[in-house]
Amino acid sequence: MAKENISIYTIAKEAGVSPATVSRVVTNNAKVSDEKKKKVQEIIDKYDFQPNALARGLSNTKSRIIGLLVADIRNPFYATMAVECEKTAYEQDYMLLLCNTFRENEIKDLKRMFEQRVDAIIQIGGKVDGVLSDEEYVDYLNRIADSIPILITGKLDGADCCQINIDEGQSMEILMEYLVNNGHQNIALIGGRKDVKSTYDKRLRYKQLLRRHGMPFYEDYIVDSLYNIEGGYEAMNKFLQADLPLPTAIIAINDFTAVGIMQAIKEHGMSIPEDISLASFDNTYIAESSLPRLTSVGYDYQQFGKSLVNTAISMIQKQEVAKIQLIKSELVIRESCKKIN
Repeated sequence: MAKENISIYTIAKEAGVSPATVSRVVTNNAKVSDEKKKKVQEIIDKYDFQPNALARGLSNTKSRIIGLLVADIRNPFYATMAVECEKTAYEQDYMLLLCNTFRENEIKDLKRMFEQRVDAIIQIGGKVDGVLSDEEYVDYLNRIADSIPILITGKLDGADCCQINIDEGQSMEILMEYLVNNGHQNIALIGGRKDVKSTYDKRLRYKQLLRRHGMPFYEDYIVDSLYNIEGGYEAMNKFLQADLPLPTAIIAINDFTAVGIMQAIKEHGMSIPEDISLASFDNTYIAESSLPRLTSVGYDYQQFGKSLVNTAISMIQKQEVAKIQLIKSELVIRESCKKIN
């Protein structure tokens, strides 16, 4: 391996220890077992590794920077969360370092965050959204977590991190109850993918609520899509072209998807809510600016951001925090749904 490619991470991986352990050996400022110290030192000597000032300072320097990994800041949900997190960080005299993962190489993103000496990492979206956890990613995250706190908004089985999540089941329940109470009996759920935990949880509760109310379940009333406008448009066109019985209401997996669904419905000569009601999740600015304005389930974004950043700071200060916290949802009623007699 080329000498210029050697870092505390490659040494840690070869030695089977955490990057923090390598840093402790380099700085000689914390006790490391003789066995681990010998193994690490042998690899350092093997590659003639010369640690830079950053590596030497990792174990005892606080940067007052919190790293924030988000899936894609162009999505208004992530944009709103990033803004609220940054506001709270500023109030607490911390700076936020933002990185978009784009679901590409999140291990590389974690490494970059660590190299920037962040005091903690918050991850919203990406691999933490998966129903099945990526074993390699969990292993790497745990190596980082040996040194700095990590907080996520999804789940990673086996990961040494805390979670703050939206109560997806509760969000689906309040929306379904609203539609049922307004006379809707045939309700479709369009958008998202079953391998994404938030969608998976919503779909489970959707089916459960249909059974609870004695309403029919049609497999074709659940349609996969990407989480964007194009995905909603394609999914709704696919649904309409299948010549299925038209539901009285559609639940979109998010506001972006709802906009695409609206476009497809209008192109087929129908109106919202006269011919079909439409509701969605997230209650971003898109819900307010759509025509008609969208009924949408939202969250207290300000409180969500405060909870994430304040919990991360508590973890930095080695205070006791809850392993899992849940954020409740609230329904904002607008003009996209109508009552059926």
